[in-house]
Amino acid sequence: MSVAEIVVAVILLAVIGFLLTRELKRRRTEAAITPAAIRILFPFVGEELSSRAFDAALRAARAEGATLVPAYIAIVPLAVQLDTPLRKEAQVAIPLLEAIEQRAAKQGVPVDARIQPGRSVRHAFRLLMEDEDFDRVVAPASAKNGDGFSAEDVAWMLENVPEEIAILRPPRAVPSSNGRPRDQRRNDRVRRILFRMPEHAKDEVPVA
Repeated sequence: MSVAEIVVAVILLAVIGFLLTRELKRRRTEAAITPAAIRILFPFVGEELSSRAFDAALRAARAEGATLVPAYIAIVPLAVQLDTPLRKEAQVAIPLLEAIEQRAAKQGVPVDARIQPGRSVRHAFRLLMEDEDFDRVVAPASAKNGDGFSAEDVAWMLENVPEEIAILRPPRAVPSSNGRPRDQRRNDRVRRILFRMPEHAKDEVPVA
């Protein structure tokens, strides 16, 4: 190899090293200034979606540029291995998850859907929290048809889920004085949400 070829090779190596160093510095800078992606968990059970809770989760994800994580909670009997494919639950969950993804796509909201098995609702939640972190949780309370989380499970979530959590109950008609149901939409807007703020956020709220 001639002297000229050696010089050219050295120059090429120097240029490649400079470009690699600059690219690594750029990536470190982006990682330092880019906040972690926000993730909003929307857990649900049963054969129907709570439109009220889903709308709230979707609006929050869109407003915050967050990823919506819909998680169908599948209860697995003790006699069945936890990782056994559950065909019946999948037949219910997959169409619901597809409907969520289609609607979220129209709103420009990214979705990371899943089916979360567990021995109980609480066990499934523990597994979800072990796998990853969420910034907040939006969940439906139980309706008359049984779709949604029971009062006991809601109480457990409020006590044990560390993230900010909002529980939305289904609308409820209250009989009027003449015996006919009357519209409770105004009251529902005020009373339909059970909300718990994380402990670390309480210190940031100014006291009047």
